Amino acid sequence: MSLEVVSIIVFIVVFLLATMISINMGVLALIAAFVLGTVALHQSAEEIFAGFPGDLFVTLVGVTFLFAIAKSNGTVDWLVRAGVRAVGGRVAAIPWVMFLVSAVLSAVGAVVPAAVAIMAPVGISFARKHGINPLLMGLMIITGTTAGGFSPISIFGTITNGVVERNDLPSSPLTLFLATFLYNAALAVIAYFLFGGRKLMHASASAVEARRSAEPVAVAEPAHASSGGGPSSGDASSPGGALGSSSSSAEAGDVGEDHDEDPAERLDLNRALTVVGLLGLTVGALFFGLNVGAVALIVGALLTMVSPKSAQGAVNGVSWSTVLLVCGIVTYVSVLQNIGTIDFLGEQVSQLGIPLLAALLICLIGGAVSAFASTTGILGALIPLAVPFLLGGEIGAVGLIAALAISSSVVDSSPFSTSGALVTANAPEDMRDMVFRRLMAWGLSLILLAPLSTWLILVLPGWL
Repeated sequence: MSLEVVSIIVFIVVFLLATMISINMGVLALIAAFVLGTVALHQSAEEIFAGFPGDLFVTLVGVTFLFAIAKSNGTVDWLVRAGVRAVGGRVAAIPWVMFLVSAVLSAVGAVVPAAVAIMAPVGISFARKHGINPLLMGLMIITGTTAGGFSPISIFGTITNGVVERNDLPSSPLTLFLATFLYNAALAVIAYFLFGGRKLMHASASAVEARRSAEPVAVAEPAHASSGGGPSSGDASSPGGALGSSSSSAEAGDVGEDHDEDPAERLDLNRALTVVGLLGLTVGALFFGLNVGAVALIVGALLTMVSPKSAQGAVNGVSWSTVLLVCGIVTYVSVLQNIGTIDFLGEQVSQLGIPLLAALLICLIGGAVSAFASTTGILGALIPLAVPFLLGGEIGAVGLIAALAISSSVVDSSPFSTSGALVTANAPEDMRDMVFRRLMAWGLSLILLAPLSTWLILVLPGWL
């Protein structure tokens, strides 16, 4: 058995162990890198861990540190409340507020599952109170976090762009971000009209007409726990949610002033400085090419000095598990490259003789594996496999990377993935089974549909 095959088997074992038992895949990957490097390549520890991605480590730590500060000082909560107020409290627009706020959170450095964990309880609470289908709200949050997840300063974006740069492939961080954002926005539109958005729009239109006629419009009251999570006795399990009665239609038309403003919801100095810092980070990365991680650490340090109390615990808020996972996988891939495994696999794919078919196959693998495993790990492992036939020039590198990124990330809506599981767990108990089944159908269907559609749009035309 060749060394290349042995290294592939080891990686499969690492993946299976991390999936079946509660252990970080990055830990196993670092162990595997050390063992293979020592036994197969006779390298020292210094030589083996020279493949550790120091630049990626700084980026991941920097952006998650800055996001932890934004969460600690209340900037995240302020963004959610400001978004709801910006649409005048109209329930029909609230799913889109959740989409956009979720996109902003992941775009500025929140790990996608962490952003979903923050937004899901807030969004589904709104859904229960105002008759919005929790499935719709959950999908808007998941697609929103994925839409922002590939910005040049985000976790997915920095991982993907970093792997592309290390493999000397043509890159376009802006194209990657726009492609993933637009694809997820299209999925959000489909989900909105498929799972009750049209009913919300009709209810809002009715409420507006009622106000114009000077008829009193009921202010939404909190749903009672015994009502099964909806404000009316309508069919809560239907895609449109519980919007059967006239009173609930009035509630669905306008949220009203449900929350009296208190100091915790105001744009105080710390939150204003955080917003300015996030904007500065974005401008510096996009227009001046500054290192994302270094700038994020600088902004985070300045915010900490201005208000040490509001930044308390930010270091503990760094997503160390994600840092370990990604850096471990990338280090192991570096050992595979030294062994020649990556070139070996790339040659096997190239032997199909049809580069376009090979590109579709890689996207299908990315979608199928990521639906049940870590998207961050998949992005770091699969992109190098495409290097050998991408260097041939028959396939546009930018288009394939974007297609692979989309195929590997949109399936996170599956309830077997972290984001889908978080939405399922936050759904009302009497609707949890329905949410689970429909998320499963939605997420698993994307295993086929996302690779096929992105291949047709981004790879086959050859324009990227």
